[in-house]
Amino acid sequence: MQNSEAMALSAALLAAAGELVRRIDEGVVARGFEGVRPAHGFAFARLAPDGATVTELAVHLGVTKQAASQLVDDIVRKGYAERRPHPGDARARLIVLTERGWACTRAAEAAAAEVVRGWSDVLGEGEVRVLRESLARIAPYGPLRPNW
Repeated sequence: MQNSEAMALSAALLAAAGELVRRIDEGVVARGFEGVRPAHGFAFARLAPDGATVTELAVHLGVTKQAASQLVDDIVRKGYAERRPHPGDARARLIVLTERGWACTRAAEAAAAEVVRGWSDVLGEGEVRVLRESLARIAPYGPLRPNW
């Protein structure tokens, strides 16, 4: 593959990812969840289903513990998560989603499904399945980090 083709592919992937994040964000807001940023969604993905400590969340997001702590303060203040005693470490606090956080997560999932259905309309379900499988081979599922 020529450098120009590689750059075109890179640009297309980044554009698709950016469009996906934008449309999920718009879908979440349209479903009544104000004050949520895409970075919150990346945190929610780590907090579901069993919660996480601030340190674990920082590692997942690729940020400092202080930045993760500020994000946690924000989502707790907005009612999307709460701090609980950690069952295995008396010094740590476990951050878990509230029902509002879970509802926001479900709204994001519904918005993502709408976007992917649109891709299926353009590419067909078979090509979307191949795309998902191909991307999973290139970049196996793991921590999803926001681009701040």
